[in-house]
Amino acid sequence: MLRFLLSFWLFAAPAWAADLTVFVAASMGDVLGEAADVWEDKTGQHVTIAPAGSSVLARQIAAGAPADIFVSASPEWMDWLDQKGMIAPDTRRDLAANALVLIGHGSGEAGDMPTDIAALLPDDTRLAMALVDAVPAGIYGKAALAHLGQWDALAPRVAQTDNVRSALALVALGEAPLGIVYATDAASDDRVHVVAQFPEDSHPPITYPAAITADALNADAARAFLEWLASAEGQALFARYGFVPVTE
Repeated sequence: MLRFLLSFWLFAAPAWAADLTVFVAASMGDVLGEAADVWEDKTGQHVTIAPAGSSVLARQIAAGAPADIFVSASPEWMDWLDQKGMIAPDTRRDLAANALVLIGHGSGEAGDMPTDIAALLPDDTRLAMALVDAVPAGIYGKAALAHLGQWDALAPRVAQTDNVRSALALVALGEAPLGIVYATDAASDDRVHVVAQFPEDSHPPITYPAAITADALNADAARAFLEWLASAEGQALFARYGFVPVTE
């Protein structure tokens, strides 16, 4: 069961000094929720997963929110925290990578990227995207559309959301006919289908850096959890959710 951040309790345990709290990009909330369950079964340690937009989480950590680990959907927000001295030195690592896709409501088959996405939007409808100037999925999406020469036509018709899962929900509910999300988001909801995948060279590489925060209350256990996520067992879990290994 996915553990959302409702409260933060500390308790003594035989193997660990305290529970762990992980602030994680919304697109990785499902897989980290299962990882938390597996970790608790293995170690007896409870892991609280707090999913939201990377920009929101980074700002909360900078403001003093109690997180042991931060998992971002882009390097930029991790860099931002690191520059503020909020990331523990030598703990950063890339956990996984993802792809960017155009999705539509209902069922359908994937094909080539449309050359005129705006023409596929019925009158008074919008393209669902995460915030294009703050949330990684939105930033990647804007970059991809600009690369394809379609951003100027689509910019007035974008419905921006606080995180990528909210953009997914707009399309899943039929409130937006099209949206831009990660491939793993599209695979998580059978109410949407992939229209096409954006070319890899149309946007910066989509990687998920993770690190222990400078104010972590349980740094040793956080390090062990991160090492497990990067292990073969942890990476197999990411693969099952559609994430791909990070290539050098």
